[in-house]
Amino acid sequence: MNHDLLTLQPDRPPVITSEIELIHFYHDTNVKAAVQQMIAGTYVLVEELYSNGLEILAELKRTLLVYYTDTKFQGQRDFRSAFREASHRLLVEVKGHKLLVKKAPVIGWLEVLYPEVSDFYVSFPEVQGMNSAWQWYKKGIEVKTLGITLHPFYGTYFPTRFDHLTLFDKWLKKYVGSKEKAIEIGVGSGILSFQLIQNGFKNIFATDTNKNAIIGVAQECKRLGYEGNITLNHGDLFENCDVKADVIVFNPPWLLAKHTLEEGLDKAIYYEKELFPRFFEQALKHLAPEGKLVLLFSNLAQVIDEKSAHPIIEELQNHNRFRKELHLRRDVSASSKKTKRTDARENEKVELWVLAPKEKDALS
Repeated sequence: MNHDLLTLQPDRPPVITSEIELIHFYHDTNVKAAVQQMIAGTYVLVEELYSNGLEILAELKRTLLVYYTDTKFQGQRDFRSAFREASHRLLVEVKGHKLLVKKAPVIGWLEVLYPEVSDFYVSFPEVQGMNSAWQWYKKGIEVKTLGITLHPFYGTYFPTRFDHLTLFDKWLKKYVGSKEKAIEIGVGSGILSFQLIQNGFKNIFATDTNKNAIIGVAQECKRLGYEGNITLNHGDLFENCDVKADVIVFNPPWLLAKHTLEEGLDKAIYYEKELFPRFFEQALKHLAPEGKLVLLFSNLAQVIDEKSAHPIIEELQNHNRFRKELHLRRDVSASSKKTKRTDARENEKVELWVLAPKEKDALS
């Protein structure tokens, strides 16, 4: 385990620790007037009941939809931006790491993420996000390909569908090459690295740009007894990596970003145009001559827009670095048995690509 992890501090929602000017919202306060104050730039503090915050956010959404009527992509982005800006002026008070309003959820992250301060204001949408993340953390996620339950740290991406993990498990069971060294790029909640360990890989270098992912996987490794098998690194792609791996695994974001990416979960879902060219160029330098490059991907971008480019196919067609050894596809099941797939995602397929360096590069 990387000793630098001891100094790594998690990303967390911003809080206000000083006294500020604000309007108090009680059950008999005019909700429309409070919403107009938020839009105008004034902070509003939820008083009495947690549900009062839900009431204000519902009214804010109704109010903004009057102004943002464009249902196209840009119009929806503008609406979400306006909603985010105004909604984060809705505050909840925290005292002793507990929400002060009645009938509020108990959220452990308030103490875990803010050990140095116990009294502060935090925005209501951030509270909602922390509450959801805390429920997942406490309950855990059962991963059948691992036979264990994982507890994802705050701000860490975790899958709700597991078809791509099944494809990876299928490939791992048939893999007969060396299992001495592996690299995982974008470790997330650690699932792929744990699959590698359970299938006999001895030394794994796992990296992520998300500090919370690294912190969370470090905790899970300690809980599961995997600390001796994995080296964790907070960095971009192969930064700080001097390993020549038998297998490099990458489950990249599946959608090309059309906006400026934020750190954390945003970068787990969307990728910048230069991500794949940078990845393939660097991966070649870190792959053993007989090594395998394994990518878990999806045709989701092409389902949404058939003209959308497929970055793995582009690499194979436009560069002379890798050759395709295997391409597996699998239908994507709904995240819930109650879900009826009526959108474009009913045509989505997850993919597993196995690439090997072309002979001239493997010998160089």
